[in-house]
Amino acid sequence: MSLARSWVRRPWRLAAELTALLVAAVVAFPLYWMLLSAFKPAGEIESTEPRPWTSSPSLDSFRRVFEQEAFGRYFVNSLLVAVSVVVASALIAFLAATAVTRFRFRFRTTLLIMFLVAQMVPVEALTIPMFFLMRDFGLLNTLGSLILPHIAFSLPFAILMLRGFVKAVPKSLEEAAYLDGASRARFLWQILLPLVLPGLVATSVFSFISAWNDFLFAKSFIISDTSQSTLPMALLVFYKPDEPDWGGVMAASTVMTIPVLLFFVLVQRRLVSGLGGAVKD
Repeated sequence: MSLARSWVRRPWRLAAELTALLVAAVVAFPLYWMLLSAFKPAGEIESTEPRPWTSSPSLDSFRRVFEQEAFGRYFVNSLLVAVSVVVASALIAFLAATAVTRFRFRFRTTLLIMFLVAQMVPVEALTIPMFFLMRDFGLLNTLGSLILPHIAFSLPFAILMLRGFVKAVPKSLEEAAYLDGASRARFLWQILLPLVLPGLVATSVFSFISAWNDFLFAKSFIISDTSQSTLPMALLVFYKPDEPDWGGVMAASTVMTIPVLLFFVLVQRRLVSGLGGAVKD
């Protein structure tokens, strides 16, 4: 009785939870449909009367995906690109955020404004100039043509976000470390880095997702050497204009989603604290 009375007294809470459930259902439905289509037989996928369930689940779509000779190589390429982008962007962003926060130098404000401006420029508008840039550097058809642009596009967001975490560390802590005999490098890696680690994790998640799911750069910069292709390009193997294999597309998309989910599970605690710290700052 008391529980029912509490719901009556606070109808806004019920409305908020129902709204949250509705939003979660809307967001999760495409993922559910992707997973369902991956297990559906071909006849049910192409049916004119789609149903949100299947009475005869099948692994044929996954079998076709893993039978692709180049699928494993695409997976390794995507992993190399994503890990390289995450490590490099996290390291550079940490050092840059420390520099723009702890040191005073000319054009410091201009540099921060440039970071903001870089966030506003659409990636699509820079694809053609970057294509010519990669061609002049001889990086076309290499994984470097995917790694470098993603590092460049992830750095402004990462630096701006980490700047708040570095700024939250009191200078008195740095002065105390120096008085105890710690060098600047020791303070940077043994004291400051663990304190801003939640922010690094939060930025790394966005960098990982952006690099892992990239299709635009992979399609634009990997032209002829298919051995350098990544997983999003593997979807084109199953998509044929005259006879698309939707089961294969959905199964490959499901396999692509698994590493992202695993990454979230591994860093979820630090991710929440990192985003909370960013909002608080």
